[in-house]
Amino acid sequence: MKQTKDQKIALVKELTDALTSATSTVFVGFKGMNVADETAMRRALRAENVRYTVVKKTLIRRALENLGLASKEAEMPGEVALAYGGGDDATAAARLVHQFGASFKDKLSILGGIFEGKLVSQAGMREIATIPSLDALRGMFANVINSPRSRFAIVLSEVAKTKN
Repeated sequence: MKQTKDQKIALVKELTDALTSATSTVFVGFKGMNVADETAMRRALRAENVRYTVVKKTLIRRALENLGLASKEAEMPGEVALAYGGGDDATAAARLVHQFGASFKDKLSILGGIFEGKLVSQAGMREIATIPSLDALRGMFANVINSPRSRFAIVLSEVAKTKN
């Protein structure tokens, strides 16, 4: 169905507002995905507070221009969707799309994105996608802090065994 100019303007405004409020945005290239796979992916993304929307590239470029970003720098070949949001976890959108991209090989890929208000290249977004979740990072930090104490406790118990 063809969209009217007013509908496109409203969609660009809605998209601009969504990109402004999102902690990060990923430009997703997709081709040849079946409905069942895409539905499963959307459900998993929604569970992590990440929205997934298919939008025309011209409308995405207009929204980027509204945000003051150089839309010409964003490479978007083929069919493009946006994954944005993530709540407190800024890497959630990129990480989840990266995980699905690994399972759907040639059908889904990261094309770039917006992170901390700046356009990021495809390589940059892939690096961001490999950062663990905030909860996992907290667990790693707690483990690093607790490690010397646990090692000390092990050494003391071994010393106590040798003295008995």
